[in-house]
Amino acid sequence: MGSRTSSTAIALVTFLGFSSALCAQRPKMPTLNEILERLQANLNHNDAHLPSLFCNEHVVSSRMEPGLPDESTITDSVFLLKRTREPDHTTTLAETREIKTVDGKPATAQHMEGPTLLSGAFEGGLAVVSLNQTACMAYTLQRINRNGPSKPYIVRFASVLAPRNSADCLLREESKGRAFVDPASMQVTHLEITTPRHTITFGVIGKRKLAVDYAPVLLGGETFWLPTVITMRTTSGFGFHRIVWSLRATYRNYHRLEVTSRILPGSEALVP
Repeated sequence: MGSRTSSTAIALVTFLGFSSALCAQRPKMPTLNEILERLQANLNHNDAHLPSLFCNEHVVSSRMEPGLPDESTITDSVFLLKRTREPDHTTTLAETREIKTVDGKPATAQHMEGPTLLSGAFEGGLAVVSLNQTACMAYTLQRINRNGPSKPYIVRFASVLAPRNSADCLLREESKGRAFVDPASMQVTHLEITTPRHTITFGVIGKRKLAVDYAPVLLGGETFWLPTVITMRTTSGFGFHRIVWSLRATYRNYHRLEVTSRILPGSEALVP
């Protein structure tokens, strides 16, 4: 009897030791608020340090309507994100593009046809899931898989609009979506936004689905997470009046936008 009691005690101690080792090996899972705090810190860092930049933008857009042949356009541009100083001494990031070719031919105008134009993914996309937007959004953290520590955290969100807060909200239409957060860097790697009733063009309302993939980019010795692929699909009308616009934009070859100068010594000065 004493031997059995002793064996049971040893087994219990062994089990407790094994359980303690398992608990020690499992990393502490972050709370939703902790994730939002990290995302806000990343956003503040971008706002303060992201330099003006340019990159190659390749856009494939298409239009599908019943009874008509599909239309497709390929546009290649130089995309610019420029930091500008405001009169109140704050800075903003302005998005512009210089269209170079359309369907492989030199561009004759700086305008892209259709309601598939996109702006704001660079300067405001990452701010959709942040502490600054908690008055505008309902955030929930999808259950974390403790057995997959490298899998992304998924934060779901839905807009909560009211007259008192809509002026400060980035999404001013009823929307919902998901943000995928890399556990190692705590950076957003993928963002999805669905807007059931989006103003596509003046007087035209339809559904919009937007997705952005982010990846680390080295600029001036510092790493920033920037869009690499943006997709968007808008749908309006029903049946034979249904029109679908889609867009896929890819961004490559990021560089700082800077001007360098060199003062020539007198002996190298140009002689008229």
